Amino acid sequence: MNGTTAEHELAALQREHGRPLFALLLRLCDGDRQRAEDLVQETLVRAWQHPEALRADDFDSVRPWLMTVGRRLAIDARRARQARPAEVGDAVLENARVISDHAERAAAMLDVRQAVKTLTPEHREVLVLVYFQGASVAEAAATLGIPPGTVKSRAYYALRALRRVLPGYAADLR
Repeated sequence: MNGTTAEHELAALQREHGRPLFALLLRLCDGDRQRAEDLVQETLVRAWQHPEALRADDFDSVRPWLMTVGRRLAIDARRARQARPAEVGDAVLENARVISDHAERAAAMLDVRQAVKTLTPEHREVLVLVYFQGASVAEAAATLGIPPGTVKSRAYYALRALRRVLPGYAADLR
């Protein structure tokens, strides 16, 4: 027998020790029958891979060895599940907010910078103050020494010009 347990011996192990092993693993898996069944099968695979452990003369029954292997497999499986992020269903993914990655944001910033350079200096000043530095219309008017209405109209025309230069970003510029 070239180093493996014969098929009929594994079937006998399953018949003799399968139920108690399944009961233990079911408790360790918090009642998850599918996971417990998978762990029973994995335990029997380990027995198949290590026939020397099943034939040792040191103990009367192989059940303690099987229970120990099954328990360790269950612990390993629990740790593996806790180490990775929780799985989510398709419905959750469909409703999840999409966040652009760093590369997309960097590319968009470059596009916007290039587009802002195409504006007239007057439009660019207003846009920088109001949209990039967060100044109010009154603050921008005081800083530039122009009426608030002029700040508003320059901001309007600056955004309109950007929409023409950046058609893919039109929704962001409203």
